[in-house]
Amino acid sequence: MTTSPIGIRSTLTWLAEDSRFQKIADLVSEYMAVYEEPKEFVLGKTRIPLNVPTYGAPEVIEALDSLMSTWVTMGAKVKAFEEMFAQYVGISDAVMVNSGSSANLLALSALGLSAGAEVITPAITWATTVFPIVQIGAVPVLVDVSPQTFNIDPEEVERAITPKTEAIMPVHLLGNPCDMDAIMDIAMRRGLYVIEDACEATGAEWRRKKVGSFGDLATFSFYFSHHLSTVEGGMVTSNNQEVAEKLRSLRTHGGVRDLKSRDAWAMKHSDIDSRFLFIHAGYNLRPTEMQAAFGIHQLPQLEKFIEGRRETVAFWNTKFAKYSDYLVLPREELNTRHVWLGYPITVKKDAPFRRGDLTAFLEAKGVETRPIVAGNIAEQPVMKDIKHRIAGALPNARAIHRQGFYIGCQREMGEEAREAIVGYFEEFFKERV
Repeated sequence: MTTSPIGIRSTLTWLAEDSRFQKIADLVSEYMAVYEEPKEFVLGKTRIPLNVPTYGAPEVIEALDSLMSTWVTMGAKVKAFEEMFAQYVGISDAVMVNSGSSANLLALSALGLSAGAEVITPAITWATTVFPIVQIGAVPVLVDVSPQTFNIDPEEVERAITPKTEAIMPVHLLGNPCDMDAIMDIAMRRGLYVIEDACEATGAEWRRKKVGSFGDLATFSFYFSHHLSTVEGGMVTSNNQEVAEKLRSLRTHGGVRDLKSRDAWAMKHSDIDSRFLFIHAGYNLRPTEMQAAFGIHQLPQLEKFIEGRRETVAFWNTKFAKYSDYLVLPREELNTRHVWLGYPITVKKDAPFRRGDLTAFLEAKGVETRPIVAGNIAEQPVMKDIKHRIAGALPNARAIHRQGFYIGCQREMGEEAREAIVGYFEEFFKERV
């Protein structure tokens, strides 16, 4: 019988008790055990990707259970995962959606911002932080970031506020928590909403409190390369139950079918079948049971995944400290718990080589590299077609755009790969410096 870590049964009892399904489950476990066996590492040839999916046999079997039961859309497993996740973050309500991008769209939609309202967000971010702001009819205001953390600079936020500003959308970039004391202080003094984009930071903490539990709303992504994976998927969290109800409605076409207040709405509109009663102009952002099947097995492993990343970063920071004259290396800031979606590096402007020299060398050795998310979003061609405002000259964002990159630090990397990257850096610096 397949059960989740919190004990929910299969949606179809007969399937869990069917000996044929148990044979399938046993075969999946056998196959995955072989697939997960360590492969030979060949120095300079074995590819070291940015991320490796973390799932195994339990997730696959749970998803098969949903597929074979024919209850595949949002159901009991989604609800169970939402409850688990809310408890983990320390929040009253969690609403699962089909992606982190959808989570941002849903969160912004639920606030009911004015047409043309300004939302302050960092210039260094992923595209789907900015695009949903535009899609709800608001205006993104891009501000500069810290050159060390890559996170939004609270002083720049304060300077960017105008009478049109209605919200701040900080991004906990690459798993690094923003200064939530400063951001919440600004928001409270200026009467602004806060939507935390924690899509890259599940499990990160500011002053021992999980990110996603500070703002009016927060968003998370469970994309296959993130800390916790449902292949595709996301979550919106809130401590406001009225807002959470609106999130549930907007997620499912604006209907009342999944609301705790469904009966009250049904009584108020008794002439309409409550299964097809709509109270908002909503979307279809529903997750599937297969996604939640992954989530209910991934979440209990999250701390182990995070610790693996943290160990890799600590190892590299020790080994790479000797290059600090040429590289800005990442660090864990005071009062934070960094969860390291990647290992970011900035090549200093006066270094005797360029970013492209180092990344090309690493790529030739099989080490995958990439820019710091979307780089300075203000410089992306799409922005010429988007109404937005840039607050200040963005010197740090511009520098990160040109000189920053990151490599993977997933726990599945293995000791050989970690050591190999150290050797590659030593070889590069021996040639160049």
